[in-house]
Amino acid sequence: MTDALAEGLAVTLFHRGRTGAGLFPGVPRRTGDRDTGDYAALAEGAWDAVVDVSGYVPRHVGQAMDALGDRVGRYLFVSSHAVYAREGVGPGSDETTPRRAPVRHTEDLDDTTYGPLKVACEDDVLARYGDRAAIVRPGKVAGPHDPQDTFTYWVRRAARGGRVALPGRPEQPTQVVDSRDLARLVVRLVVGGRSGAFNAVGPAEPTTLGELVTTCARVAGSQADEEKLLTSRPA
Repeated sequence: MTDALAEGLAVTLFHRGRTGAGLFPGVPRRTGDRDTGDYAALAEGAWDAVVDVSGYVPRHVGQAMDALGDRVGRYLFVSSHAVYAREGVGPGSDETTPRRAPVRHTEDLDDTTYGPLKVACEDDVLARYGDRAAIVRPGKVAGPHDPQDTFTYWVRRAARGGRVALPGRPEQPTQVVDSRDLARLVVRLVVGGRSGAFNAVGPAEPTTLGELVTTCARVAGSQADEEKLLTSRPA
């Protein structure tokens, strides 16, 4: 949002109004609920582009597209790196890496369905908007106000220093993208009218799990050298 406003874009928010209602007080809002299919607030108006950041199942995405129709110029859908088939992902993978088979028979989100449901959402967006569609596939996203305890756990643990038990080998490649960098990418794609699929991963320079932890420790002023790192699996 901050980047979009800084770019001079006229932004409208569509959300339930239950959290963050006081943020960006000068931005117009439309109130609805994807869970109940309440898109009445979008019945009027037209926009150059829509950025869909909360589509997890095809029903949600389909209903949003039905509500907006051709009153939007472009449709940018924030997907996930989980769409890729696990056996095809590795160094050198790009946006052409084979995806997993789409799933449409369930809306239960878990480790086995999350990626395939996102694949189905991607397919529906591309089928509806074609070259007016853009797909962004982030890796692990972290940043300010992150409510999850996945990446931030390692930041806090590394800050304590000492011997750190890792969930994998220290030399395991690791990718994480800052939420602010992801936002900048989305705004650039919208402003540039870009189409297609785009991976959103980082950092620019490859790093490993061990290097990530030692970097967090160094920034925090503690010490967790790689030779002190322990792996939770036998060598």
